Amino acid sequence: MPSNYLNFRNSVPWVILLLEALFLTRSYFLFLGLDGLDSLRSSYPEFQDVNHMVIFGFGFFLMVLRRYGFSSTGFNLLIIVLGVQCSVLIEDLLVFFYLEANQGILKSIAKGFLSMTAVAISTGAVLGKTNLVQLIVMTLVELIVFYVSRWINRSYLEVGDHLSLMHVHLFGAYFGLAVASCFPEPSPRLDKNRSTPKSDLFSMLGSVFLWVFWPSFNSLLAQSRRKAVLNTYFALAVSAVTAFMLSALTSKDGKFRMTHIHGAVLAGGVTVSFTAQMISHPWIAMILGLLGSAITILGSHCLQRCLNPPLKIHDTSGVHFTFGLPAVLGALAQVVLLVIREWTNSSSLGYLVLLHIGAFCQTISLALITGVITGFILNTRPLKIIPVSKYFEDQFYWE
Repeated sequence: MPSNYLNFRNSVPWVILLLEALFLTRSYFLFLGLDGLDSLRSSYPEFQDVNHMVIFGFGFFLMVLRRYGFSSTGFNLLIIVLGVQCSVLIEDLLVFFYLEANQGILKSIAKGFLSMTAVAISTGAVLGKTNLVQLIVMTLVELIVFYVSRWINRSYLEVGDHLSLMHVHLFGAYFGLAVASCFPEPSPRLDKNRSTPKSDLFSMLGSVFLWVFWPSFNSLLAQSRRKAVLNTYFALAVSAVTAFMLSALTSKDGKFRMTHIHGAVLAGGVTVSFTAQMISHPWIAMILGLLGSAITILGSHCLQRCLNPPLKIHDTSGVHFTFGLPAVLGALAQVVLLVIREWTNSSSLGYLVLLHIGAFCQTISLALITGVITGFILNTRPLKIIPVSKYFEDQFYWE
C-alpha cells in the first residue's frame, strides 16, 4: 500500500476531529441563544426544503461519473455538515465583533445551508480530482471568502442581506472553475471520466430534487416570500420545457440528451434568484427561465469546445453553464429591472446601478482570485496525493 495513501488515511480522522473540537468550543463560549425562534418557526417548511435540497439534491446531482458514486454522495454529506457548522461559527464571530446583528442560531443555520450551496457547486467543477482533505480545506476557505464577499457587498455596496446570499451561485461557479484551472487535465482516453445510464439516472434524480425545492431556496429569507415562490416556480417550469425543446433541436438525431436536461431544467431557478422578490408580473420570470435554459444548453456547446480547451479548464460537472452563466444573466436582469423600476427617480438611479454592478464585479473577481490561490494551495505536496491516473475513482477512498 503506498505510503502517501497511509498518510492520507491517518490524517483524515484527525482533521475532522480537530474541526469538531473547534466547533464544540464555539458552541460553549460563543453560543448566542435561540433568538428568533418564533419568527423562523413559520418558515420551517422552507428551511427543511433547503436542507433536503442541499443534502439529497446536490448529493445525487453530482453522481455523474461511472466510478465515483460513493464519493459524490458521501463526501457531499460530510462537507455539508462540516460547512454548516463552520458557517455558524463565522456568524457568531461576526456578531461577537459587532459586525452583524444577532438574528438567532436558527437563522444562522439557514444562512449556513444557503452558503454551502456555493461549496456544492464548486465541488462539481473539481469532482473526482480532489481528495477529502483537499475538499475540506476548499470548503473552509470558500466559506470564509464568501462571507467576506457578502460583508463587502452589505457594508460598502448597500446590498441587502438576502440579495447578498443570492450571489452564491455566481461565487460558487467561478470559484470552482478557478480552482479547477490549477489541476492537471485528465487524459481524453481516461475511461473513468464519463457517465453511464445508471449514473445519469441518479444525477437526474438530483436535478428533480433541486427543481422541486428551489422555490423554497429563493424564498427562505426573502421579504416577499409568496412573490419569490411564485416567480421561481414559473421560471423553473419554463426552463424545464425549454430544456426539452432545445435538447431535441440541437441533437443530430432529434433525441433528448440527459446532459442537457439535468442542468438546463435548473437554469430558471438560478437566473431568477436575484429578482424573484422584485418581479411583479410572472411573465417576466417566465422569460428569464426561457433565456436561462437557452444559455445553458447553447453555452454547453460553445464553452466545452471553444473556451475550456485553450484555458486548460476541465469542468467535470459543467457548473459553468449550469450555474455560472445563468447567474451572470440573472445579475444583468436585476440591473435592467432596477433601471425600469427606478426610471422616474433619475437622481439616484445611476448610483444604484453602479452599486449593483460593483457588487457583481466584486463577487466574481474575488471568487476568481481566491479560487486560483486556493487551487495552488490544494496542489502543494502535503495535500495533493492523487496522481492523474487515479482521478474519478472510488476505490482510492472506499472499501
